[in-house]
Amino acid sequence: MSEQNRSKRRADGASAENNERKIVISKNGPYIVYGDVPLSIQTITPNEEGSSWDWVEGKRFETSSKDKAEGGDQQQQQQYALCRCGQSQNKPFCDGTHAMIGFEGKETATRKPYARQAKRYDGPTMVLSDAESLCAFARFCDPAGKIWNLIELTDDPSARELVIREANHCPAGRLVVHDKKTTEGKEVEHKLAPSIGVVEDPALGCSGPLWVRGGIPIESHDGKRYEVRNRVTLCRCGASSNMPFCNGGHASIMFQDGLATAEDT
Repeated sequence: MSEQNRSKRRADGASAENNERKIVISKNGPYIVYGDVPLSIQTITPNEEGSSWDWVEGKRFETSSKDKAEGGDQQQQQQYALCRCGQSQNKPFCDGTHAMIGFEGKETATRKPYARQAKRYDGPTMVLSDAESLCAFARFCDPAGKIWNLIELTDDPSARELVIREANHCPAGRLVVHDKKTTEGKEVEHKLAPSIGVVEDPALGCSGPLWVRGGIPIESHDGKRYEVRNRVTLCRCGASSNMPFCNGGHASIMFQDGLATAEDT
């Protein structure tokens, strides 16, 4: 094989690797996002009673940069870094502040699969699985009497529909519902397109986590992967005790990223 062909093969391999969708957690540093992963603001919006009710998409961020390849051609490099320490002046992107402040982002979350973490609540037609340590404090589980009470009423079609809605609006994947009418209690899970949402929570008066959707693999700095799931939330305020996942720490410190205000101006 000629040197030219070997160089092309290496370049093709690197290109394929860069285009693979995944998130790599750098040691005490940012999340490195590989591949074509859209990034946009996702705002929690309340209903008339003030309970979290829906998601509204806002600004979409530019995430691709052009690098010059051999011969002067322009190529899209699908890679960007998201702040994990909460102190970047260029949120949601990393600006290197983590190194200056000595950020310690040790990963403390269990590697157990979701099914082994979750507690089960049995209802007439559905089962609710709940892994409390993954709570992102988005509060979609609260309307109409809380999902843990509603699961007991799922023989009523309206209660069943509300349970499905509330579980699927949970960004962290803490809550999952299973249909007892199916042979194996199949998950009732709305499949999401691969993307990342920068959560804003104006009703609570703070900014939330990164909402990772669509089964994007998340890889530790040591190369090990967490369980691939349809929806999870990653801490970006630096206050979670369940790193890399959000545990609602942003609400306790009233984390503010300034993005919602900037979007309104």
